[in-house]
Amino acid sequence: MAALALIATFATTASAHSLDEVEAMIGGTEKYFQPIDKPAPDFTLRTADGGAVRLADLRGKVIILHFIYTSCPDVCPLHAEKIAEVQKLVNDTPMKDRVTFVTVTTDPSNDTAEVMRAYGPAHGLDPANWLFLTTTADEPEDTTRKLAESFGHKFAKTDDGYQMHGIVTHVIDQDGNWTANLHGLKFDPVNLVTFVNALTNGTTRPHEHGKDNWWEPF
Repeated sequence: MAALALIATFATTASAHSLDEVEAMIGGTEKYFQPIDKPAPDFTLRTADGGAVRLADLRGKVIILHFIYTSCPDVCPLHAEKIAEVQKLVNDTPMKDRVTFVTVTTDPSNDTAEVMRAYGPAHGLDPANWLFLTTTADEPEDTTRKLAESFGHKFAKTDDGYQMHGIVTHVIDQDGNWTANLHGLKFDPVNLVTFVNALTNGTTRPHEHGKDNWWEPF
């Protein structure tokens, strides 16, 4: 069913002439979709294997990014599994080599390299085009929480070691522009994949995106 839905929506998306039209099409049915038009916050982070990754290193790929911490007992694993569902849909298409999925931990002190390496397989994420990132050795412990804030939401640590936070999936285009958020866990993965398909096909926004929407102040 998902494959048939993708074929139908891709065909509709192909007739759109601009990203504004694609956003209007998706926004008409997906209430959790928030279009954005601004440069993505920059970062330099570290993989579980110790390599450095900058936002600039991912240019040329559409990025689907989210923030979690591995000891989160409830929504974080559900968010990871939602991303894995989106990834499976993407990786069953020619988009696989054009999209990178990025998970960022907001608890670098506890999310060690070993913990990070185990997290993806436990939640169905394919390492072929997925990165799990943490702070570099010389960065403060709250670096990734501040990065989350720059993307419009907070991971605030509590006295018992948990973090209060919202659930947002961010989309960054091939040029490093932050183009959309999907809020919560109830969005339809097909709608996100349809939007990503438009980006990978080079659909652009021909003018400054100035529409107000009820997700502000993002």
